Amino acid sequence: MSESLMHLHFLSLILLCCVFPSRSFDLHIDNSTYVACGPHQSQALADFMNEFDSSHCNLTDPYNGVWCDNSTGVVTKLQLRECLSGNLKPNSSLFRLHHLRYLSLRHNKFISSSIPSEFGNLNRLEVLSLKNNGFVGQVPSSFNNLSLLSVLRLSRNKLTGSFSLVRNLTKLSYLALSHNQLSGTLPSSLLTMPSLKYLNLHGNDLTGSIEFDNSSTTFSLQHMNLGNNHFEGKIIEPISKLINLKHLDLSFLNTSSPFDLRLFSSLKSLLYLDLSGNSISPASLDTNLYNIPTNLEVLFLSVCGITKFPNILKILENLEVIDMSNNRIKGKVPKWLWNLPRLTTVFVPNNSINSFEGPVEVLVNSSVKNLSLRRNCFEGEIPILPLSINFFAASKNRFSGSIPLSICNYRSLTYLRLGYNNLTGPIPQCLSNLTLLNIRKNNLEGSIPDAFHMGASLRTLDVGHNRLTGKLPRSLLNCSALVFLVADHNMIEDTFPFWLKALLNLQVLILSSNKFYGSISPTGQGPLGFPELRIFEISDNKFTGCLPPRYFVDWKASSLTMNEDGGLYMVHSGSIYEETSFYNIIDIIDLRYKGLSMEHQWALTLYATIDFSENRIEGQIPESIGLLKALISLNLSNNAFTGHIPLSFSNLRKLESLDLSSNQLSGTIPSGLGSLSFLAYINVSHNQLKGEIPQGTQITGQAKSSFEGNAGLCSLPLQETCFGTDAPPTQQPKEEDQEEEQVLNWKGVVTGYGLGVLLGLAIAQAIASYKSEWLVKIIGPNKRLSL
Repeated sequence: MSESLMHLHFLSLILLCCVFPSRSFDLHIDNSTYVACGPHQSQALADFMNEFDSSHCNLTDPYNGVWCDNSTGVVTKLQLRECLSGNLKPNSSLFRLHHLRYLSLRHNKFISSSIPSEFGNLNRLEVLSLKNNGFVGQVPSSFNNLSLLSVLRLSRNKLTGSFSLVRNLTKLSYLALSHNQLSGTLPSSLLTMPSLKYLNLHGNDLTGSIEFDNSSTTFSLQHMNLGNNHFEGKIIEPISKLINLKHLDLSFLNTSSPFDLRLFSSLKSLLYLDLSGNSISPASLDTNLYNIPTNLEVLFLSVCGITKFPNILKILENLEVIDMSNNRIKGKVPKWLWNLPRLTTVFVPNNSINSFEGPVEVLVNSSVKNLSLRRNCFEGEIPILPLSINFFAASKNRFSGSIPLSICNYRSLTYLRLGYNNLTGPIPQCLSNLTLLNIRKNNLEGSIPDAFHMGASLRTLDVGHNRLTGKLPRSLLNCSALVFLVADHNMIEDTFPFWLKALLNLQVLILSSNKFYGSISPTGQGPLGFPELRIFEISDNKFTGCLPPRYFVDWKASSLTMNEDGGLYMVHSGSIYEETSFYNIIDIIDLRYKGLSMEHQWALTLYATIDFSENRIEGQIPESIGLLKALISLNLSNNAFTGHIPLSFSNLRKLESLDLSSNQLSGTIPSGLGSLSFLAYINVSHNQLKGEIPQGTQITGQAKSSFEGNAGLCSLPLQETCFGTDAPPTQQPKEEDQEEEQVLNWKGVVTGYGLGVLLGLAIAQAIASYKSEWLVKIIGPNKRLSL
């Protein structure tokens, strides 16, 4: 964008955003007039924007904007998030905005630079947020000049150093420095700052203990998060003096001695306590005395080595949420747990619990709405649930029998996970009313109910690995919010569901190992559609047809932002957050990846995969597949593809697994594949390929079997050498340039070729005239020079 265009672009932001008076940040809207920022301030703003690539700025984002004082025209508030890319320099025009009181530059892409000390010159700042910008190094000491600062957010950077930065910030009430690399000890002066109420230091490298002096001190802290650090020595006893704490997170500290919950008895106001990942003193769990904060509403004891339900829970009458996932609890869930009057959420996945104490109706009158029993040892029929149940997860147990029809009586039930059990019988029609249904890997029979009503809230449907027959229900078209559809490893017999392209939110479609048949090519030669699709797996069916060249055009998987780290992102399931965050998390799926069939649980939209293997698809592989820059796995094996391997494969810079084996592909392997740095697995065996195998590091390290069955291939890792043969050179990767750039490239090639020919002729003439005897000596009198 040119400077003038950028200037107008940002002025439009100034004129269109709401205006705030300096004395308050109450929204002021006037549809007939606006108050623009002063000319000097506007110029500074425009100059600041011109320092960066701001092409991704979303002017309609309600969080972005500029606010100016009505009377003076000075900028008092600036908020630009997920918007700027470049280097924030010390001489930035940002630091000309001396009247700023509120500055938020969260989630930008400032290129690995330190935080400029010039921020200390903005001494009117009351709120400063630089979260998640990639800043490195120490926080400048000039921050001590920001004496009016009340909110400071520097989380999710790569900051180092200690806490001297806040010694003069007496008005600071909110400090967030989580997920950095801060080190050293935690000074008691930080915890006793007169106005500080919120402190988040989660995920740093802090060590040592906490020491308070004996003088009487007023503690203002109400919210403190010290989790995921490396504290040693005394920490619980000093923290017990912070008597105003309401929220305390000490998870995964790995202190040398177990936590004694009795030391928290002084924290009478404590509502939220997270001790996950620490060892807990058994004596403090078994006591019935009132020696812990009885007002607790949320208690996390995940990964604490607990072997039974703590008796201390009995006295927590205000408890609403309990998470004891990933422990070693055996036996039965005690009956008394369900008598806690305000209990709404119980998460106990990844234990060895086998049943409920008391009669089968023990849960009915409970107030529980969210219950997770995943990865335990429950057997028999699914229990009768509380009438108020909203979320029920019981996958990976040994439940048997049919899905009870009584489940239709739970009108609040929205999320149901019953996968990986031994359930039989049909799928009740009432389950079509859910938002999430996962009944994967059971022995269910019949067909998928064709009962999805108009406006159904279904987002996730996974019925894979059962014995289902029939067709995909056409009433799925009523599920406009559907994101995740998995029906693999059944006996569904149907044609390809082109009609699903009407579901504009569909991102995952897995139909592998069924009896689907017919063409997968849309009418005409246009693209397939399904623009939001990320995971597309239809292997092991009877699909036919040819894929037109534009088959993959317009897919969102062409975005590089889906997989910027170049690898799969694994989700470790088990915690309460992962259980309930189904909007971002895919349940376990079967993925053919790097030559193996594996089960994985991955975060949705971070990558793209395509698996068309074991069908009867013919014709050429579409060049448009090279547009899918977020593709990490491509499997087209065991089909009847012909023609060359597309040169556009060289554009798949994130590709980690490529399987083209057992087709009828010809020609050479594009040399560009040798430069794909993430390509860990490639298999082109049993085709009709020829020529030299590209010699990139990723390819030469492959198994010999990945290239066998191609009579014309040579070079490593095969034993056949290309030296002295007439093997054709490998193809060069096709540049992904615009038409004008291609014309320029060809002009360069022609020019270079012409000069090369002239120079070559001159050299040849010289050699022929003066060096013929020398050449004969090297080549030999009876040898031919092969050109």
